[in-house]
Amino acid sequence: MSTDAVLRELLVRQLDHWLPAALHRARRATLALAYAGGAAVGAEAALRVVAEFADRLRGRRLTVLVLADADPDLPARLGAAEADLPGDVAVHVVPGSPDRLPVALKAAGAAGAPLFTLVDGAEPDPALLAAAASGRPAELLLVTAPGRSLRPALAAAGFPLVTEVELVGDGPARLLGYATGSDRGLEAVKEALWAVDEYAGVRYRDPADPQGRLLDISLEPEPGPLRRELLAELERSGPRTVSELRRFAATDTVYRPADANRALASMLAAGAVTRDPEHGRLGGDVRISVAPTAGSSA
Repeated sequence: MSTDAVLRELLVRQLDHWLPAALHRARRATLALAYAGGAAVGAEAALRVVAEFADRLRGRRLTVLVLADADPDLPARLGAAEADLPGDVAVHVVPGSPDRLPVALKAAGAAGAPLFTLVDGAEPDPALLAAAASGRPAELLLVTAPGRSLRPALAAAGFPLVTEVELVGDGPARLLGYATGSDRGLEAVKEALWAVDEYAGVRYRDPADPQGRLLDISLEPEPGPLRRELLAELERSGPRTVSELRRFAATDTVYRPADANRALASMLAAGAVTRDPEHGRLGGDVRISVAPTAGSSA
């Protein structure tokens, strides 16, 4: 399985989370898929997800925009998939690259209502990111080439929660950034990351890990890099609560909040960190500090 297949599975899993919530929140919503070159990976799978929620679309309006400039068979493929969609779904295939997304979203009236955007292969252009952030609420999956962090651009566009991960397979590595204002959306994408096919031949690299260690996809991922990152965060910022470290894991690493709890438990057992209070449940208000002699040994 290639990185494209993993990205397709991540898109499907995240749409399974996003679509019912969007339809419950508002009477209209927009799904935008924009591709720069190559095949429109996941577009047909996305329409199949939409078809599964046909009963919830009654009385709602979902607009699906698909922008692509290098996939001549796309209209025919999507046409076949559209046969299973209810009349409440409008699918528009727009020839062109992702830089046309702001105009397409404006024409669709996407602003002010739930908006989920996938941008595959484009640079994090401010105008494009601002358009993707115009939904209320807005979620964005941005796939691009690695080499720099996507955090500054996504935060500047107005997304309060951002995470990123590098996908490494047989072909060129891909950098995936996810941006949202929803804690539940962030938790869902983290769960999806570690639930995709572990035999895909794809591994993750945490851009925040200075060692750049490759991680196998697993429901219980290797905790070593997270322990190092948590220890480095404590050394930078001083004592933090468990809740703060769970949020740090969710936004600043490839890991999930629950992984932070497991990593902290092992760090406490190894004497790398201390806790206050010393005993009891490792609840969110427990304060964690670097042990006096721990250094960087975690």
